[in-house]
Amino acid sequence: MDKQQEKWHSLDVDEVVDKLDSDQSKGLTSDEASKRLEEIGPNELPEKKGEPAFIKFIKHFHDILIYVLLVAAVISGLLGHLIDTIVIVLVAVINASIGYFQESRAEAALEGIKNMLSMEANVLRNGEKRELDAAKLVPGDIVYLSAGDKVPADLRIIKAENFQTEEAALTGESTSAEKNSYTLDEETVLGDRLNIAFSSTAVTSGTAIGVVVETGSNTEIGKINESISEVEELRSPLMKQTDRFGKTVAFVIVVLAAFIYAFGVFFQDFDPLELLMSVIGLAVAAIPEGLPAIISIILALGVQTMANRKAIVRNLPSVETLGAVSVICSDKTGTLTKNEMTVTTVMTKDDDYQVTGTGYEPTGQIKQNDQEVKVKEHENLHKLLTVMKTCNDSTLYQDEEEGWTINGEPTEGCLITLAEKANDDIEKREVISKIPFDSKYKYMATLVEENGEKYIYIKGAPDRLMDMAEKGDESFDRSYWEGKSKERADQGERVLSAGYKKVSQDVTEIDHDDLNQGITFLGLTGIIDPPREEAIEAIEACRKAGVRVKMITGDHKDTALAIAKQMGIGDGEKALNGIEIDQMSDEELSKAIMEYDVFARTSPENKLRLVSALQENDKISAMTGDGVNDAPALKRADIGVAMGIKGTEVAKEASEMVLVDDNFETIVGAVEEGRRVYDNLKKTILFILPTNGAQALLIMISILIGAVMPLTPVQILWVNMVIAVTVSLALAFEPVESDAMTRNPRETNTPLLTRYYIFRIIFVSLLIGGGTFIMFMNLVNQGYDQATINSVVLHTIVLLQLFHLFNCRNEIGFAFNKNFFENKVAFIVSGVLILLQAFILYVPFMNVAFETVPLGINDWIFPLILGVIVFILIEVEKYITRTFVKNN
Repeated sequence: MDKQQEKWHSLDVDEVVDKLDSDQSKGLTSDEASKRLEEIGPNELPEKKGEPAFIKFIKHFHDILIYVLLVAAVISGLLGHLIDTIVIVLVAVINASIGYFQESRAEAALEGIKNMLSMEANVLRNGEKRELDAAKLVPGDIVYLSAGDKVPADLRIIKAENFQTEEAALTGESTSAEKNSYTLDEETVLGDRLNIAFSSTAVTSGTAIGVVVETGSNTEIGKINESISEVEELRSPLMKQTDRFGKTVAFVIVVLAAFIYAFGVFFQDFDPLELLMSVIGLAVAAIPEGLPAIISIILALGVQTMANRKAIVRNLPSVETLGAVSVICSDKTGTLTKNEMTVTTVMTKDDDYQVTGTGYEPTGQIKQNDQEVKVKEHENLHKLLTVMKTCNDSTLYQDEEEGWTINGEPTEGCLITLAEKANDDIEKREVISKIPFDSKYKYMATLVEENGEKYIYIKGAPDRLMDMAEKGDESFDRSYWEGKSKERADQGERVLSAGYKKVSQDVTEIDHDDLNQGITFLGLTGIIDPPREEAIEAIEACRKAGVRVKMITGDHKDTALAIAKQMGIGDGEKALNGIEIDQMSDEELSKAIMEYDVFARTSPENKLRLVSALQENDKISAMTGDGVNDAPALKRADIGVAMGIKGTEVAKEASEMVLVDDNFETIVGAVEEGRRVYDNLKKTILFILPTNGAQALLIMISILIGAVMPLTPVQILWVNMVIAVTVSLALAFEPVESDAMTRNPRETNTPLLTRYYIFRIIFVSLLIGGGTFIMFMNLVNQGYDQATINSVVLHTIVLLQLFHLFNCRNEIGFAFNKNFFENKVAFIVSGVLILLQAFILYVPFMNVAFETVPLGINDWIFPLILGVIVFILIEVEKYITRTFVKNN
């Protein structure tokens, strides 16, 4: 078997059958089929083995800050400090558990594709038709298809009778593809390969015979499957930032700890083992071990909020990634448009009419000059509607769940909707004889009886009906109608025409010869898959937010440009075709992606390259889509956005976010929520890190001057994990900033800690650490015992955190503003903080576990006064920053 895989569409039928060593009349023999099956393998897609749950859990310890923490735990254990070791390890396990349960996701994209494959097929073997398990199909098998079947493999069509397949999930086309057996050019793109029936697509009408040319992973659906497997999932911007941040912090902590240890041993004459525990305390104090947990929690809350806004986020970092998106690559069909064909214009020889209403719901009007027309007063219009409704195999009905929908071809269904919009009863005539539609002749004809006379009604491609009308009628103005047809086609509309012919009463059957001449041309209808009105508004909102929208579609360039112009995407003039993309190098495409906003007749490989080209330009990209063909690009994009209603399971499983309502507008809400989440994460960092800095400063100074330790490692962990995480939760509920959707997306290289953040963290660390150190030294000089000193220092830092929380609710804005009482959680957690402090100070078993002692009322007063002072000083700094720094 000489198997040429990639160009089956360019070979004629006999050549294909010959190359596959098959026989059109007998098919393959059972022995030959078994041999090929053993050689090539079953017609199935390879399964991807998932990682065991334990390995997924262990991977959540893969963080350099956790590594430093675990080393500290090991050293503490070796020195006999078991309680410290247990608490430190518990902190690491809690962090890993939060990450595992919040971010765990099922990677079922490959399984989703596998489920789309047909389970059985009608095959010709040994000269006999038989039903066979589709997994046993091999190249060379002759397969029979009929309406309702699912195509079991990639087939080169041998014979087709009114054969159409629904390929929207694979090619992005909104209408069924009319298949035939004609030989095509080698360069024909996937969406135009009308002589190939693709695996997993559905047969919507007609019958066909085809020869299997590709099976399993070699089919087009298999190639997409392989692409999904090979596509590298990129880490989110936030994860990249936290990785860099973690490495920087870990390096600083290790170097600082080593320096302090060396200084203590050689210059302060500390006991090496005792000093080692102090240095461990310093490392534990400096590590923001609560930060990973609070990031996960804030992202999880963002997920919940987005779910309420009809956007289901499938992994946590994607929440924040949405806020950083600078380009949205959107599929057209079903995403920007309704995926419901709609007649928008009707043209007769007398008048032009506009049709209102979109989709299949029969609400709307037929208008002329903005006035609804009385259809019965417009003879040619009434006749055209009657022809369109009668020459029609589709039905329109109302489903309880899906609303108004059609059974049949979308282009025919919308013609029924058009007839229903007329303010006159348009009758569907009883059909006596019919010529079904076929792509070979591009029309449909019916013989009917009307008012005692017989007529042939015809509906089809304008050029074919013009040919019929022109013969025998010298008065027919073909150039006029061609101009009208081009006018609608230039608007991206699909144009259908209608006509009729009166015949004698004795005619009982019709054939093509009856249509050669004598046809009266009634007019044209312009059909379009209409844009979603809310999507147009959403695209404008994206523009204001600095987010660029690009349309990537399988439709023709003219249609794509027309829709793009209506929606405000690009300039309405420039677009790239899939073939042009194929001919570009990666460097050329990297430049073109920044110039063009509309891409037509694209293949799955094109979409993947386009997303990669955007990433080469350091753009954070989102890819929306609903079909199998979108899956590789959805997975490759920084965030993939799938449609929840009309999207395939494959698209959903390959994406990070699913739109429950298939509404592009929902993406705008998700971007806004993503920006709110990121802003609140930054506020959390401004809140947590100064606490670590203050504690590290206290311990470092204590070691340098040879004083007692102000806090134990366990007490430090209490502050960092319990108090800081609990209180910082309030910041997750801060409302969105007023300028969130009017500022440009942040640059990809923006560090987690800007220069201002570094200054602010150092400044607040000095305030909290310095104020607490003064009180600490006062306690030491007065001769208080170690437990009391540690308890007061612990209590002071916690209360200072409480005041600092209200500083952080606005990054540089005034704390007391109109939104001060809007976030009620801030006040709830403040109460929780007081209860937690009372718990650790006044409950006996907590005193034992954390080496604390009960404090008197005086020990509350000074920390509160100190907290007010710190709060005022930080507000003064924020005022100076926004007045003299941010405005200059």
